[in-house]
Amino acid sequence: MPQSRFAQVRDGILQGATQIASPNFNARPAETDIQLIVIHNISLPPSQFGGGYIQQFFQNQLDWSVHPYFQTIEGMQVSAHLLILRTGEVIQFVNFNNRSWHAGRSSYLAQPECNDYSIGIELEGSDDLPFEPEQYQSLVEVVQILRQAYPKIQNHLAGHSDIAPKRKTDPGLHFDWSLFRRLLAIQASSKKT
Repeated sequence: MPQSRFAQVRDGILQGATQIASPNFNARPAETDIQLIVIHNISLPPSQFGGGYIQQFFQNQLDWSVHPYFQTIEGMQVSAHLLILRTGEVIQFVNFNNRSWHAGRSSYLAQPECNDYSIGIELEGSDDLPFEPEQYQSLVEVVQILRQAYPKIQNHLAGHSDIAPKRKTDPGLHFDWSLFRRLLAIQASSKKT
């Protein structure tokens, strides 16, 4: 695997990621350790890519009149820590030290409110289309860096559908968990040599 574009996490910022601030965050509860990564997918409009609509949505700047679907999400305030575009570009919207609003009502290993202790990573995609190789590569690089910065994460990786199974289906059947875990293992072993 090629050298990672991301050097480290410094003060909650992923060095090497594009930074676009979202107002949709608040403080994590006191004494809360980051111990989970949640993988999502998002596309606006559904199954359409590009256009900058996700970025606008996470900044509360989406023009609801541009597409009929946007009117169904009008007024929602959502964010994620990271968004990985189809090109593999990584955008950070919320500092990892803060609580982004990505998971909603959720539970992981019987611990409720995943937003409190997780990092949310959105992949530009949908439940009905495959993800791009560049997205897997970026995701692997990012997760490796996050594991180093937040040791309690290690193998605590979940999909949105795993933590909110009655509400959510993402990252969907087209997210290749076995490929992702295999690439992650290769990346981890190459760091040791």
